[in-house]
Amino acid sequence: MSVLEKIITKTSRKARYIQGDISHFIGADKSYYEGARGSRILAYHGICQNEPTKFNTLFVTRQTFEDHLSYYKRYFNLVSMDDYYMQRFSETKFNICLTFDDGFANNYAYALPLLHKYQIPATFFVTAANAAGYDILWNDMLSIAGKYGPAALTFKDQTYHKNNNRHYVDAEGISLNIKLRQCGFCEKAELMRLLDKLCPFRKNGQHQDYWLQMTAEQIKQMAASPYVTIGSHGYYHNDLAGITAAEAAKELAQSKQYLESVTGKAVNSIAFPYGSYNQAVVNAAKACGYTQLLATDYNSPGDGAEPAMRERLTINPFISTPNQMHANVRGTY
Repeated sequence: MSVLEKIITKTSRKARYIQGDISHFIGADKSYYEGARGSRILAYHGICQNEPTKFNTLFVTRQTFEDHLSYYKRYFNLVSMDDYYMQRFSETKFNICLTFDDGFANNYAYALPLLHKYQIPATFFVTAANAAGYDILWNDMLSIAGKYGPAALTFKDQTYHKNNNRHYVDAEGISLNIKLRQCGFCEKAELMRLLDKLCPFRKNGQHQDYWLQMTAEQIKQMAASPYVTIGSHGYYHNDLAGITAAEAAKELAQSKQYLESVTGKAVNSIAFPYGSYNQAVVNAAKACGYTQLLATDYNSPGDGAEPAMRERLTINPFISTPNQMHANVRGTY
């Protein structure tokens, strides 16, 4: 895309958001929602009290999430993941299925009570990080280091400097995050030990909402809720398409086994970390007994023909609630 095309696209998007807000203020959006038909699976991640973009662009505030739930309850039909796959949809309303990725403790603290308040189902895709002895995901630790860590760090004899986007990059501009995505967990664990020394973020308890993982007991309590289904998000939050096929297959099986032992329930769904997958990952997931495979975007249009595969729309923390509702229906920002 050329610079001119990017400018035109950005301008067009801004105009659409302004129009969406105006439509809300004059009350015209009600007819839009009431006339909408179809279905969408939405992907949330973290819920915090404030500053949702402090470390990444995957959080929304508790108030924003409640605003979303209020809209969903008023204008949409809310369905569980099982109902979505069975296509138990309303023919008179747009159908929404809620999901959460990453297994943050803030899901337990903030999202669960609100789901009970509004009586809305959701599926939570969690990792087994705590079972492996970690209370934080490797990529979240790297994001925190990007804000509070040193200007440069040396890892495996390679020096990385923090760029303007707070990413650690090598001399060629390749980020440490991208490199580690293609590695197994041993390398990530080594980096986490280094970052623990360079960036003692745990001393600042106020930031726990942005990184702390759910404990096994919290996962168990979540699973006991009539509004919650627990799914897998990998064992270590590895990029399953980036590691070897054997490693991916092992992680898929271990994650399922762990979550089923904690919840006492069958775990049939997996949301691929980072939305990343390939045919080997799909085959391994199905062989493990996963019947619901969630991506972000399909690798190719033909992937939609796979009965187990579904796409999701990730929530955008930078737009208003009315514009998020419009995007949910359109399926794009």
